[in-house]
Amino acid sequence: MDIKSPIAKAMIVMACIIIVLAGIKAASVIMVPFLLSAFIAIACSPLINWASRYRIPRWASVTLVILIILVIGFMLAGLITQSLSEFRQNMPVYREQLSGELAWVVNKLNVLNINIDKDLFLSYLDPGAAMSVATTFISGMGSVLSNLVLILLTVIFMLFEAESMPKRVHIALADPDMKMTHIDRFLKSVNSYLGIKMLVSLATGICIGGWLYFLGIDHFLLWSVLAFMFNFIPNIGSIIAAVPAVLMAFVEFGFAKAGLTGLGFVVVNMVMGNVIEPRFMGRGLGLSTLVVFLSLIFWGWLLGSVGMLLSVPLTMVVKIALESREETKWLAILLSSDEQEAANIKPKEASPDLSE
Repeated sequence: MDIKSPIAKAMIVMACIIIVLAGIKAASVIMVPFLLSAFIAIACSPLINWASRYRIPRWASVTLVILIILVIGFMLAGLITQSLSEFRQNMPVYREQLSGELAWVVNKLNVLNINIDKDLFLSYLDPGAAMSVATTFISGMGSVLSNLVLILLTVIFMLFEAESMPKRVHIALADPDMKMTHIDRFLKSVNSYLGIKMLVSLATGICIGGWLYFLGIDHFLLWSVLAFMFNFIPNIGSIIAAVPAVLMAFVEFGFAKAGLTGLGFVVVNMVMGNVIEPRFMGRGLGLSTLVVFLSLIFWGWLLGSVGMLLSVPLTMVVKIALESREETKWLAILLSSDEQEAANIKPKEASPDLSE
């Protein structure tokens, strides 16, 4: 086979992609802390840039940001660990109460001539599974954060070298005169997206936590952290985060509080996703729901819990990289959510030759 043919080139590219993914999978122990460090560093970069406007030395702003992360991190870690321990101890009680409530619902449906086999229904539906999945996910994140010293050191070095990174990228790509504008556009878009998404997710978690505290739901801090993490996953993330909190409210207070809990999630995510986020980002994420779902599965398989958390940011980085070059914009169109989004990144057509 001629290696210059399109089929041969496609096969070589696919082979290279498979080799790279296999390497990432094998080196996930190293890659996961590195990616998490890069994510934290990029999310903190707006604070560093804001401090530089007021002529604050970079070493002072980086030190202040790291101290804030440490103080807030240790406070949340203590509270979440205690809440997680209490939740696990009470899990059998919650599971039994949920089964009883669902059995009551099945009986009511039978009264309305909607016949459902109670035993069969409960055997297929484990009501405690959704709640245990949430705690398992947070526990998985906690195991990654056990490399806290490594992650913090990496974040510190990244923040100190972030200012010179664009110039070095240009030099590495044989562009010392900074003529390749798509590199700057790519780096700026990634920084902007991750920084804004971090702030919006943080605001979402705080609002959800405040609403659950107002309603008197147990382990409200646990569910607010879950809402913060899953807010990075558009469309389906808010649904996944709401399920355990709604079930907890249903167990404790019944249908009324469960409905109010669900309503709070809907209102907060609608305001953040449809008003606040588009206002600062300028446009939506531009990823189709199918791409979001597949990226959640793919990155979760590749990198575990951290991969699930960073699935959409990582996919967005890939999409922004594809958008930055005319040769790869067609791939970005395939990842887009609708025709309007695709039109925004449509490759430029060659202008007709008017000299003929």
